[in-house]
Amino acid sequence: MLHITDTIQIADWELSEQFVRASGPGGQNVNKVSTAVELRFEAERSPHLTPAVKARLKRLAGRRWTTEGAIVIQAEETRSQAQNRELARDRLVEMIRQALIAPKRRLATKPTYGSIQRRLVAKKVRSAIKDGRQTPEDED
Repeated sequence: MLHITDTIQIADWELSEQFVRASGPGGQNVNKVSTAVELRFEAERSPHLTPAVKARLKRLAGRRWTTEGAIVIQAEETRSQAQNRELARDRLVEMIRQALIAPKRRLATKPTYGSIQRRLVAKKVRSAIKDGRQTPEDED
């Protein structure tokens, strides 16, 4: 059981872990020991998350969201399997907590009278600069 908030917990059946060999430096150990963790969370099938949270989670996950609706998180920072496992779980918890925060709706506002006037003055100044670049017409 993975605790996200006081009201939301992720069941063990929703999570699966696979240990693979890590890339990068590590000496002889890197070719023998599977220390990197691939954590898979079945987000689409999760009964604990609302559809709105799932949509935000999909946007946050980006490339980590699979076509089956799962999130795959990889952790291979340390040479310890246990530490990598904790890192992957912490990343998942943080991602879900970010998805739980509903964005504030933007209220459409009218521009102020002063900002409209400043914009129009700037346009006239710019127009005058461009008019000055034109070659004068001959009066014959």
